[in-house]
Amino acid sequence: MQNSDYKDDGTNILLDANENAFGPSLDAASIAAYSSSSQSNDNNSQGIDPLGLHRYPDPHQLDLKQLLCTLRNTHAHTEKTLTPANLFVGVGSDEAIDALLRCFCVPGKDRILTCPPTYGMYAVSAQVNDVAIAKVPLLPAPTFGLDVPAISAALSADPSIKIAYLCSPGNPTGSLLAKADVVALLNHPTWNGVIVLDEAYIDFAPDNASLAELVAEYPNLVVMQTLSKAFGMAGIRLGVAFAPAPIATLLNSLKAPYNISSPTSALAHSAVSAQGLSVMESNRAKIIAQRDRIIKEIASIPGVGRLRGGTESNFLLFEMLNAQGQPDNAVALAAYEKLAETKGVVVRFRGKEHGCLGCLRITVGTEEEVTRFLAALKKTLEEVRA
Repeated sequence: MQNSDYKDDGTNILLDANENAFGPSLDAASIAAYSSSSQSNDNNSQGIDPLGLHRYPDPHQLDLKQLLCTLRNTHAHTEKTLTPANLFVGVGSDEAIDALLRCFCVPGKDRILTCPPTYGMYAVSAQVNDVAIAKVPLLPAPTFGLDVPAISAALSADPSIKIAYLCSPGNPTGSLLAKADVVALLNHPTWNGVIVLDEAYIDFAPDNASLAELVAEYPNLVVMQTLSKAFGMAGIRLGVAFAPAPIATLLNSLKAPYNISSPTSALAHSAVSAQGLSVMESNRAKIIAQRDRIIKEIASIPGVGRLRGGTESNFLLFEMLNAQGQPDNAVALAAYEKLAETKGVVVRFRGKEHGCLGCLRITVGTEEEVTRFLAALKKTLEEVRA
């Protein structure tokens, strides 16, 4: 399928892609609402559709990619510069996770490596693609760091492992992986695979924590990010994979021609603009303040145990204790269910994941939401531990 080489500059008549030149099936009020909240399309001289919804979206998204490069070109880790040739943009990070599997793994033959506890979508995509999983657990809480010797040994022993998915900050751990550990794996002397670093929560970590620009240094590194978390744009489903140019070319060749919709692109442009970054930074500061508040105040609630992960994300992982003061899945599960069913507060039970015995994962909310959560948790633990 050919992508059109021509865009609507106000003079071209585009009859090459079976588009509807009369515009979208939206009334004037709907078009006005879209127009007021998104970028206008200056190329649409007739004013029929300011968003250009009657045209297929830009298949390349070079302007958006350049904004994302500008965001991550900190030169904290390399003097080299990311360019749009280093980027793949997809429908959330999930599209990149799946695309990488299809690029590098032969179904029924190859494997990926994961480090539990970790994001569940790696396993889901592997199962869908008939790719087996080798698991090397993270080091014990609270560090949840990479077990570099064990991972290196697994990669040396099994050439069928083609991708290692690492999550930093981790989910559900909230812990940032050490740069030195990631680099050690990138420099593995014999393994010929790809390290995929998932940085979905990186904007909650300290400044310059992102290793995205290292894809310009290492031919075997891919760094995934998203606008769903710190940018608060989960509804537009925009994920990013920074990669060496040859890998980015593979990913872009594999994707559907128009995988990023025009509204998604317009909203993403706004989110990573100077004005959008200012809003993100303001909201992030509020989240961090409430995160610190939870850490301080939750410690005084009877039945709450240790913080088991890091604090480099917008969630926290805490133990729930039984009457004997031990982390207990039964207590954590009961608290999770009762919080949701009787208090209207929904958190996530994570006790069945490796190294997370008795743990609940708590997303940081607004001041009002945190106040309600803390009160509800105190009451709930009194009930379930009685």
